[in-house]
Amino acid sequence: MKTLIIAEKPDMGRNIAAAIDPKAKNHRSYLEGEQYIITWAIGHLVGLAEPDAYDEKYKKWNIHDLPIIPEQFKLLPNLKTKDQLKVIGDLAKRSNLLINACDAGREGQHIFSLIQRYLKLKHPVKRLWISDLTPETIRKGFAELKEGVEYDNLTKAARARSEADWLIGMNGSRAFTTKHQVLLSVGRVQTPVLALLYDRQKEIEAFSSHTFYDVEAYFQQGAAEYRGLWQGDRLTDPEKAGALVNKVKGKAGTIQSYEVKDTKEYPFKLYDLTLLQREANAKFGFSAKKTLDVAQALYEKHKVISYPRTTSNYVTESNIPEMHKALQQLRGTDYRSFVEAADPQLVHKNNKAVCNPAKVEDHHAILPTLRTAKGLAPDEAKVYDLIVRRFLAHFYPAAEYKVHTVLTEVEREKFKTTVKQLISLGWKVLYADQKKEKTTAKSRGKSEKEDDDEKAAEEEVTTPFNLDRTQGVHCVNAIAKEKETQPPKAYTEGTLLKAMESAGKQIEDEELRDAMKDSGLGTPATRAAIIERLKQVGYVVMQGKRIEITTKGRMAVELIRGAGVELLTSPEMTGHWERRLNEIARGAASDETFMQNVKKFTLSIVNKVRVQRPAAKQAFGTDAEPAKGEKPKRKSTARGKAAGEPSQAGRGRRKRSEAEEGAAPKRAPRRTAAALEAAVAASSAGEAPTAVHPQRATETVPPSAAATREALGACPRPGCGGHIIRGKRGYGCSAYKSGCKFVIWKEGVGAALTDAAVARLLKQGRTDTMQVLGGNGVAVEGRIVLRDPSTGELSVER
Repeated sequence: MKTLIIAEKPDMGRNIAAAIDPKAKNHRSYLEGEQYIITWAIGHLVGLAEPDAYDEKYKKWNIHDLPIIPEQFKLLPNLKTKDQLKVIGDLAKRSNLLINACDAGREGQHIFSLIQRYLKLKHPVKRLWISDLTPETIRKGFAELKEGVEYDNLTKAARARSEADWLIGMNGSRAFTTKHQVLLSVGRVQTPVLALLYDRQKEIEAFSSHTFYDVEAYFQQGAAEYRGLWQGDRLTDPEKAGALVNKVKGKAGTIQSYEVKDTKEYPFKLYDLTLLQREANAKFGFSAKKTLDVAQALYEKHKVISYPRTTSNYVTESNIPEMHKALQQLRGTDYRSFVEAADPQLVHKNNKAVCNPAKVEDHHAILPTLRTAKGLAPDEAKVYDLIVRRFLAHFYPAAEYKVHTVLTEVEREKFKTTVKQLISLGWKVLYADQKKEKTTAKSRGKSEKEDDDEKAAEEEVTTPFNLDRTQGVHCVNAIAKEKETQPPKAYTEGTLLKAMESAGKQIEDEELRDAMKDSGLGTPATRAAIIERLKQVGYVVMQGKRIEITTKGRMAVELIRGAGVELLTSPEMTGHWERRLNEIARGAASDETFMQNVKKFTLSIVNKVRVQRPAAKQAFGTDAEPAKGEKPKRKSTARGKAAGEPSQAGRGRRKRSEAEEGAAPKRAPRRTAAALEAAVAASSAGEAPTAVHPQRATETVPPSAAATREALGACPRPGCGGHIIRGKRGYGCSAYKSGCKFVIWKEGVGAALTDAAVARLLKQGRTDTMQVLGGNGVAVEGRIVLRDPSTGELSVER
């Protein structure tokens, strides 16, 4: 009898075979040597059965049949990969020991467990737990195989996550869909993430901008020149600001205080997946999913980075020697000059900025491996460069500065200055060849009293700066700058990932953010799929880098909250659930207690939706239609998917085009109730289904009139009195039959306008800043302006 090794994917299985049994014979769906048989899953081969597997009546969607709470969840194979499941079953009959070589994490553990349960495999199990796929690491992992029972608690947590998501997603989606006759996807994680976007959009819309004035004075003392910002209550009167300028300009002043402090800036933390996704989004505009896919390719295909789906920014003592080896490996690459200037002695077990075993659970931070990177695609090279530079930074000393803080008085008016004088670049030399990122000090709707740092006129200099406190100064000039308070910024994928990580709490303190990691929304491995799903079901659209919630997305949040199940939209509540799952994985909490609470919550959702008043069809707008250029999937099944959480598709397990991944639901011919359920379950689980109309599904969901188009605002044409509504190619006036020719073409100015953008345009005369095409065809930041209210003619303001 031989040992059967089950990897998560074919590439991983072949990497293992090459490392431990290079002479193993290839049989297409497995490899076999003298000691080992090596095969693989293809993502999830087995999943939770649909409701109709428990009772035929569930083929029809009826709110009175809810909640659906199985006593024991049934498992069904994925029809597309059932042949591979049979291969595993047949190979297991020739084996007396199983080795779980799926990804070293909760979902990898779950994939193996489902196979084991469905095939009723009773073999003893060993666990391979590794963080990269280099031959050295694989061989070391096999030399240190763990007992499978050591991961039983992780298996319990994975199973609880899957079944909880099924209960919330399946019951919540059915309840809201049948009550409101519109396909509404509900999920344990996706719904609170949608609520984050909804709440931010409401803040932006409620924001009222105010004009204020900053008074800056320019001082001279001998050869030294510096700028100061007036210290006082915010000025909102232009005459007062002008009077202050005239009061101090050309006058003599004194230095009231002058402090010089030596400061150091240490390298940023090593990357975990979420931090890498945030940075790639900010620097390159990559979506979270794209960064995950690229990082996965660097890990699996090229083997040049360690396991990317990690939650840790630190390493353990055992990783320090490997980091030193990786540093030397980079000597033979384009990073040679940086390696030669690096100091290996800076990375050691007592450096807590790098080595902190208490903050490493399943996997350490993302690191380059000993494999030389060759043949990387352009996007792969960009992400690899981020990882390598962040890694190298820790072999460099801190950047050193002298911070000069000056308080200058002129005519009894005080001005504050902060000059940051560079002494040594230190680790920042690694980024000296890159464009310096712009920073702004714009007020973002903060209180009238800002903290001292924001009130200071701070500038960074590389030349020596020095003042004599005993000598006077001369105010050579002063100006009043008109500014406007700014609303909160719309979420980008990067800032949304940050909010998901901290369960929606806008925590700036890094240590507090770390403490919240155990109670975030989703996991690093699933957050990208959650964002993609919101796009797929028509809840959000992308406006350049900004994420904009659609009319359908808004209505979904309002209905859920209106039903009295606010907890379903609560980031903190879902974060607590995620923390509890982590406690189950550590053996510190009961999975049975967790599931009992989930079942109670499921019942509460159904009971409250049952008595809710149905929403008007026109309240949902037309936002569920796919974005231009997207192609919906022809087929969709819900088998093996846990509604409300990422499936193998959402986690990047299938090789599909980006168009398929991002496809939004689209109108379709008459379908069965089972097809409707498949659409909802798939959309909840990360699929991109072809949506169906719930009112056409069965007699339990009565038909209703076609949705009327939502009015986005009053027609700006003088004396018209009509309202602007959305058409196929543009936005026109409801009074067109009376002769109004006002129209805004959707793509007439090089930008795809959304309902929300047009509503702002009608109300304010201009949109918020968005991505528009410049004359050279390159996307730039700008605003769309309503140039002629009589016709709808637009122009671009940059």
